[in-house]
Amino acid sequence: MNMAQEQQQMMNGVDVGRLVKTIEAVKADPDLARFRFRAESVWTGGGKTETQIQGFYGTGQEDTSRKEPFVLVGDEPPVLLGGNKGPNAVETLLHALTSCLSVGFVYNAAAQGIRVDGLSFETEGDLDLRAFLGITEKVRPGYDNIRVTYQVDADAPRDRLVELCKYVQETSPVLDMLRNPVKVDVKMAD
Repeated sequence: MNMAQEQQQMMNGVDVGRLVKTIEAVKADPDLARFRFRAESVWTGGGKTETQIQGFYGTGQEDTSRKEPFVLVGDEPPVLLGGNKGPNAVETLLHALTSCLSVGFVYNAAAQGIRVDGLSFETEGDLDLRAFLGITEKVRPGYDNIRVTYQVDADAPRDRLVELCKYVQETSPVLDMLRNPVKVDVKMAD
């Protein structure tokens, strides 16, 4: 493959050829699309928790490509009695949302031949702590509203980028989980 073909394969840091092959493989064998992600969390004192993420199941097999686990630290700010050693859980959710939207935007742009030179998100959510603190059941313990504003520098007209973002919102796993109830089972280990 010459340099021009290789550059044509790569768009926005995405190997478009591999992306297309992945889509075709999943179309041919839908079981390849079934993934199971895992995380192990340990409370380490006060408001701090450390979570390790390493292996997962996907494409019909256990993935062992991560030789070392990712370690995520969650904590609370001092005003919420924490030590400020990391973002709190609801802040981490904002990161998860924009990370997912970013990947969806850039991958889909690459598939459409749109070069993205810059993409950023500003995200904020409104939360009333009274439910979490056990003061009232009249408000929900989670976010009431999340607002996401994005800026994109790309070689496509604004209306095409807006349509692309609409599609990304329709296909974002994290946005879907926020907009639609997900069954969550919590139980004590045997």
